Amino acid sequence: MAPIRYYFGRSAPDEDQAERFTRVLPAERMYAAWVGNRAVGGSGAFPFQLTVPGGRVSAAGVTVTAVLPTHRRRGVLRAMMRALLDACHARGEPVAYLWATEDTIYGRFGFGLASFTAEIDLARERSAFHASFATSGRVQLIPPATAEELVAPIYERVAAETPGMFARSSAWWQARTLDDPGWRRGSSGDLQCAVLENERRPTAYALYRMNSSVERGLQTGSVAVIEAVGDSPEATRTIWRYLLDIDWMARVKAWLLPLDHPLLLLLAEPRRLGFSLRDGVWVRVLDVKAALSARSYQPHDYVVIEVADEFCPWKNAGCWRVGFDGVERTDRPPGLRCHVSSLGSVYLGGFTWTQLARALRIQELIPGATARADNVFQVTSSPWCPEIF
Repeated sequence: MAPIRYYFGRSAPDEDQAERFTRVLPAERMYAAWVGNRAVGGSGAFPFQLTVPGGRVSAAGVTVTAVLPTHRRRGVLRAMMRALLDACHARGEPVAYLWATEDTIYGRFGFGLASFTAEIDLARERSAFHASFATSGRVQLIPPATAEELVAPIYERVAAETPGMFARSSAWWQARTLDDPGWRRGSSGDLQCAVLENERRPTAYALYRMNSSVERGLQTGSVAVIEAVGDSPEATRTIWRYLLDIDWMARVKAWLLPLDHPLLLLLAEPRRLGFSLRDGVWVRVLDVKAALSARSYQPHDYVVIEVADEFCPWKNAGCWRVGFDGVERTDRPPGLRCHVSSLGSVYLGGFTWTQLARALRIQELIPGATARADNVFQVTSSPWCPEIF
């Protein structure tokens, strides 16, 4: 882990930090490049169950990847990615995905940009909704250390239906999501947890920090929303109204929101959100047949796609018939030709084949095949991963 921490101005993790990390990432899932007895590069892969349109699939959540500047441009990263992706394939994980520290690194290994994510910075006095509503249920503050039994079922109900999210284990909740050590908190306020209950059933929660600040007697602080999840539109609306109404705070800020977040249409003045975009998760399809078979497609049609994949030596390259009735190799003429990274871009539903065609990232070989592929791969929501892993 030391190489990645170097770039954040930190030394190797202490014993407490390492213990928390190894509770969710088995030691055998870590990789390193060594010079003598020193690791000059490192990487790892969490064992995830990733939600895809219509189902879930085993996936490697690639993390803590870096090479020390003393050993850059020597093929260290390529060698580590070779070892990591080979091991993921051997374990039967058809997909790998990650958050990229730089957006030019991972395309050469077959990863494709699979989603955008958004952040907001909203002045509280401009946070009125377009329509008033009668609040139902009650919100109560829960100590994060004891919140798992209330918040985990809410998350799971949403994660099971939202492409891009992954199933969280109890160890993940305790070592990552609800843990609040000083080194993670930094200069921000303590982690807070609010839970909405309706008829004694938890339906939404928010994890956030209060960053208090005063200038000339005026409150200038902010609520930093880490994660706000509701299992229905009504619950989502109520938990966000709670966050937007916290006193003594001038602004509400949030990161890692999906592109179709309901706040865009809930607010009377959506431009006040300052809704801005950045790249989200990147997806690498490691086993075309297994990965594509794990997700659903619209009925009554299919498309034949010719896939190129020079980095993975197993049998990804070739023509694949993809449709509601299954995924299989075929000798039929392809309608589309693409690199495996483009397949990663459409896999979670974050981008359409038409968008890729307009960016010249695919070739349409048979007229109408792009529109046909869009129909087959059609989804109803944007992918969302609410945390950087």
